[in-house]
Amino acid sequence: MATQRTIYQQDEYSATRVARAVKDISDKLLNHLNTEESLGLMLAANLPGMSSAEVQATFLPFATDLGFTSEAKGLFLEYENKLRPDYFRPVGDSGILLEVERGKTTTNNMDLLDFWKCHLCKRADYLFLMVPQALKHNDAMTPKREYNSVVKRLETFFMPGNSTNVRAVHIFGY
Repeated sequence: MATQRTIYQQDEYSATRVARAVKDISDKLLNHLNTEESLGLMLAANLPGMSSAEVQATFLPFATDLGFTSEAKGLFLEYENKLRPDYFRPVGDSGILLEVERGKTTTNNMDLLDFWKCHLCKRADYLFLMVPQALKHNDAMTPKREYNSVVKRLETFFMPGNSTNVRAVHIFGY
């Protein structure tokens, strides 16, 4: 199953140099995730009992080549709650937080936590959020359609009158 992507962005930033650079990085990541090798690795990492760390490991070398650093420290020093993203990449006068979710995506509102982290981050206005298209916690359960749920939930932040500091979110469904 091919990796899907949905992008929501604030219209006023869509034509900026930074937004175009972010889209180019997103395109490169999506193309990599849809290679035959990556699709096989992601499928194996999304089996019941696996963690988001296994998913991260499938594309970490490529993300590093794109300029992402793992669990960047220091992005939230002004906050006492010790927030950290999975990955961070600077882009111009902004940056991208890359968050990878699996088992707790909507059950524990991790998608909303990731969006909130990006909203608070003074060095990143863009969020790449990777979530499973279908999530099974065990072999007997009917898969939860996490990607579709996340797309619907995050769309509301980009409706007229609902703007945040997040200029765009790129949701990847693996």
